[in-house]
Amino acid sequence: MASIFTRIIDGELPGHFVWRDEVAVAIMTIAPIKPGHCLVIPVEEVDHWDDVPQEITAHLLDVAAKVAKAQKAVYSPQRVGVMVAGLEVPHTHYHLVPIDQIADLNFALQQPAEPEMLAAEAAKLRAALVELGYRDTAD
Repeated sequence: MASIFTRIIDGELPGHFVWRDEVAVAIMTIAPIKPGHCLVIPVEEVDHWDDVPQEITAHLLDVAAKVAKAQKAVYSPQRVGVMVAGLEVPHTHYHLVPIDQIADLNFALQQPAEPEMLAAEAAKLRAALVELGYRDTAD
């Protein structure tokens, strides 16, 4: 059975895309820790992050770095934290969270977000990616 992320990638379920290419996507999480919290996910469904082929891992980190630059431009955080937990969905994904302190990297801070807010945040990040010189990749 396909993971919820595969179903979003395939268009079966709604998602707010920040980045999309043939290898990876970045989407807004439905329960962000802070505004701008998004997920970088391989298109290929791999459960454990340490089983992802090296070339895909390299691509995921490249996409994560680009999205992090957009998060910095939009939210002006001290840092962009990266977490790989892997317990909630059996499909590798990196959490990218704009943070100002280490305590911000706490899943207990997650709050459900309205689709309109997620769409607005995704639009800000896509615009920042374009301003940074990356093509509009969410289409």
